[in-house]
Amino acid sequence: MGLLLLLLLVVSAVSADQDAFLGVNVGTDLSDMPSPTQVVALLKAQQIRHVRLYDADKAILLALANTGIQVTVSVPNDQLLGIGQSNATAANWVARNVLAHVPATNITTIAVGSEVLTTLPNAAPILVSALRFIYSALVASNLDSQIKVSTPHSSSIILDSFPPSQAFFNRSWEPVMVPLLKFLQSTGSSLMLNVYPYYDYMQSNGVIPLDYALFRPLPPNKEAVDSNTLLHYTNVFDAVVDAAYFAMSYLNFTNIPIIVTESGWPSKGDSSEPDATVDNANTYNSNLIRHVLNKTGTPKHPGVAVSTYIYELYNEDSRPGSVSEKNWGLFDANGVPVYILHLTGSGTVLANDTTNQTYCVARDGADRKMLQAALDWACGPGKVDCSPLLQGQPCYEPDTVAAHATYAFDAYYHKMAFAEGTCDFNGVATITTTNPNNFSGRASKGLYFMHHMLTSYDITTMLNDVLAIDAQGGYGVTRFEHIVGRWAAIASYLPQRTDNNIKSYWNTHLKKKLNGRTHIHPIHLGNFGADGVGNALAVLLLLASDDREICGDRLRIEGDLRQHLFVVPDNLAGGRRRRRSPVIILISSSLSFKMALNLSRIGVGGYWAMTTLLDI
Repeated sequence: MGLLLLLLLVVSAVSADQDAFLGVNVGTDLSDMPSPTQVVALLKAQQIRHVRLYDADKAILLALANTGIQVTVSVPNDQLLGIGQSNATAANWVARNVLAHVPATNITTIAVGSEVLTTLPNAAPILVSALRFIYSALVASNLDSQIKVSTPHSSSIILDSFPPSQAFFNRSWEPVMVPLLKFLQSTGSSLMLNVYPYYDYMQSNGVIPLDYALFRPLPPNKEAVDSNTLLHYTNVFDAVVDAAYFAMSYLNFTNIPIIVTESGWPSKGDSSEPDATVDNANTYNSNLIRHVLNKTGTPKHPGVAVSTYIYELYNEDSRPGSVSEKNWGLFDANGVPVYILHLTGSGTVLANDTTNQTYCVARDGADRKMLQAALDWACGPGKVDCSPLLQGQPCYEPDTVAAHATYAFDAYYHKMAFAEGTCDFNGVATITTTNPNNFSGRASKGLYFMHHMLTSYDITTMLNDVLAIDAQGGYGVTRFEHIVGRWAAIASYLPQRTDNNIKSYWNTHLKKKLNGRTHIHPIHLGNFGADGVGNALAVLLLLASDDREICGDRLRIEGDLRQHLFVVPDNLAGGRRRRRSPVIILISSSLSFKMALNLSRIGVGGYWAMTTLLDI
């Protein structure tokens, strides 16, 4: 699940004038919508500190209480007419959906409607009234300085968006936009804008290059130049945001900040949407997050990062429309990441903020002779240990140039710490987010389980608590069958889960990961206070098998842990260092500081590693 992946997201880039942030939209059009506590658990695990809801769901707002997560609640479009026509209705809405939850739930913004001008034009005349009535209710409760009020717009309200300096709002909406902008200016609120380079690209009929839409680096001669300002644009996102800035200035509003309330890229589409792919979604969202965190700003306002909400947390399989409409999420309904974000920017980001979740593989259709030459280089001057590829060794099969090249390419890529340009090999290699390792053999299954245990929020936390139950008395052995039937006891260690969903999770997910393995040996290590680690519960998990590491699995796991490892004192191993199996130490998230990286090998087939647990 890519540390988990995911996941996703967070925080902390600073603009010239105020903190800018990255958040995520939480839609609920799922056939199997996670419970509010599961939603919040995922947000916490991914360190997501800003969320936007499309309504003011009571259960989710209650689950968000005391988390510190900053929340944007929304007035749905179907409630807009009533609120825009009645101050009392607006006050009741605020009392029921805001006052009932603050301050425990950190509501910071109210989004009134969504893309009203383009999707609900009959409500346009009362839009500004709705904002004013909501704001008046906040003033009456002395919350107007804490909670801002605005309304998200589609970027399609901007006409002639390129060059940005010539952009203006659709003039038919000026009777709404002028008083709206006056309201935003007087209340210190932001213009909310939904920016979708994917749609701009799709609708351009080839005029907009894919690389320009995805934030990919462009040579200077490929950059778009605004002939009026001579500003250079390297991506659609910046051009649209600057078009909005220029459109506001055309109406004499020059000091209203912009928040991008939706932006993303679909990971799957139908036959008419060939560029809705996992790789493109990964590329766009990773580059967008980096763009914000690096405080890049836009050509018109360099260094002023634009706060942005990624669209969206979950794939919404119940949404109507095309395949792509259902596949904008970072995670599926089970909290499994759709892809692993590839980030290198500064700041604190999603728990999957590493470059170690990408892989270097032989390119499909690559010339066999060129592949062989690249393989020879990797195993020679590239100093990759290719001995596992020899006949009789674990990675000999499948005996193809492509398979052997993938092993060598990926080993080199990881050895070089994923540096740019280290996965090219004269054009016969490519980067992917799909793990190329074959986990079909018995040996690799154990490592596959271990890898996913480390990188999966649910499996990691569940196993830790299962082990802790039987580990409290000191050394002990837990047979997996002893876990069965103890769902209520296990659930008592997992306050966010019931005994039924623990049982269901075991039967549908975890049991399959174990692949017939029958024993785990937990050792309760207690507190590490003497070692300066703080009040941390540690559980030593020894996968009791003589499975050998094979192919790239060890490299993969080392890579996954590269930024999450801590020194493990040798004396913790005791007599168990002789076992030919991986050893992992899981430490709770109360660990107060990172210790130095140490990957000392154990025996023939194991190694020590320590990583922090995600919060449950």
